[in-house]
Amino acid sequence: MPKPKHILLIRLSAMGDVAMVIPVLCAFTQQFPDVKLTILTRAFFTPFFRELKNVNVFPAEVKGRHKGIFGLYKLSKELKNLDIDAVADLHNVLRSKILKFFLFGKEIIQIDKGRAEKKALISGKEFKQLKTTVQRYADVFKQLGFSIDLSNPIFSGKKALNSKVLKIIGVDSKKWIGIAPFAAHESKMYPLDLMEQVIRALSENHKVLLFGGGKKEMEILDKLQSEKVINLAGKLTLDEELDVISNLDVMLSMDSGNGHLAAMLGIKVVTIWGVTHPYSGFAPFNQPEDYCLLSDRDKFPEIPTSIYGNKYPENYKEASRGISPEIVIEKISSII
Repeated sequence: MPKPKHILLIRLSAMGDVAMVIPVLCAFTQQFPDVKLTILTRAFFTPFFRELKNVNVFPAEVKGRHKGIFGLYKLSKELKNLDIDAVADLHNVLRSKILKFFLFGKEIIQIDKGRAEKKALISGKEFKQLKTTVQRYADVFKQLGFSIDLSNPIFSGKKALNSKVLKIIGVDSKKWIGIAPFAAHESKMYPLDLMEQVIRALSENHKVLLFGGGKKEMEILDKLQSEKVINLAGKLTLDEELDVISNLDVMLSMDSGNGHLAAMLGIKVVTIWGVTHPYSGFAPFNQPEDYCLLSDRDKFPEIPTSIYGNKYPENYKEASRGISPEIVIEKISSII
């Protein structure tokens, strides 16, 4: 069977999972420049793909005209008009399964999420490093006949910042540290009182830029703002935010989307892990193992309590409190 010339990729959400596709597509477009890729994802994520040649974004309106079975049927007809040869389902959820049914006749490969292995990991049966999500994405392409080498990633480098961004951040010679203190679940977050200590200490000699989203997060970050600590939440477009991240010296993140955004841009990323664990395969791409600061499994032996941090014993909620601010500060300082 001839290799496909035009592949449809499906990855609708979430932010971090979509960001983890980028290193794979960077390598793919460099190694297979004659193959066209169309990615079906949320329109909001379009800026992620801005540097990639031969990659087009097809926005899925799953809450609008592509909602429900009839909406997915309509979507399948629109996609068929693109002359796609094959489908790479990097999401593998009910919505993508229904869509693939409507796209019958095309070569279709879907991601193996390793659900059984992940179940064994969180049950405590097998505590070992699982295949990374990035590698799982690459494996889908391998099944389509494209073996991708991820060992020497090439990143696009620092982006010029526009006047609006420079006005907010200012110009100086200090090192820039990005900090994204939030996550989808509180159990994945470093306690805010400890994070304040980290921010205060790092801002003595460096510029600290805070990242987040949502009204509640913005209000919390506003309170942390000072002359040397700048809250960027709600002030920038996603394009501008990516430009800023590309200029960071290091990003401090939870097990959450911002860490993956920084990693896809080639930035050094230090992550703090609460009730989840990098063994599940969600550590940011191309980062040394010791950039992951882990909660104490001797005190909290059930870690990882779940893959996404949504299930945990009540006394595990602040598992990461055992990681002292001094440890975080020392790790960041050693990198920059």
